Amino acid sequence: MEFVKIMGLFILTALAEIIGCYVPWLVLRQNKSPWLLLSAAVSLAIFAWLLTLHPSATGRTYAAYGGVYIVVALLWLRLVDGVSLTLWDISGALVALMGMAIIVLQPITKVS
Repeated sequence: MEFVKIMGLFILTALAEIIGCYVPWLVLRQNKSPWLLLSAAVSLAIFAWLLTLHPSATGRTYAAYGGVYIVVALLWLRLVDGVSLTLWDISGALVALMGMAIIVLQPITKVS
């Protein structure tokens, strides 16, 4: 159950980061209203806050988060940008998720 909670938190964190970066892209590349940048700033602030909620050491959290970020970014590419994923995209995402799982599911040892 803990793994499911961590995955959910990683997914929310990735969405906040992607939205925070996608909105400025819309403003700069598609001439959307600069007022949208306020939502990007809020999204990136939420992203930073969500990172503080992860239970592991910071470096380990960032390393594991990277795997989930890759998958969420590819899903964004498919669902928002409408770009079909290749076998290479899917294979890379699976490798990244395996790496994340290895990091997150490692046995916990206490250092004395």
